[in-house]
Amino acid sequence: MTDAELFRALGNDRRLQILAWLKDPTAHFPPQRDGDLIEDGVCGQLIAEKLGINASTLSEHMRVLQGCGLVIAKRIKQWTFYRRNGERLQALASIVGGI
Repeated sequence: MTDAELFRALGNDRRLQILAWLKDPTAHFPPQRDGDLIEDGVCGQLIAEKLGINASTLSEHMRVLQGCGLVIAKRIKQWTFYRRNGERLQALASIVGGI
């Protein structure tokens, strides 16, 4: 993915909100029955509910964020959990810092 595609992906308020929530998931989401909020990530269903969108819309947002390498997905049972990719976000910070 090019830097231009990465910045286009971040040009969406909902995706930026998701990344902000995932920075501190315990502050923004309730405990989950399956999967640890920190280790495994946040269940996509909880993110969709918090945004007030349906699962297919969330899936598209997460596909874009995954494609940029900004989030990591993990399947547990029938659910998909998402967490931030710290390494990629640090690389992004170095790109922005170099401007």
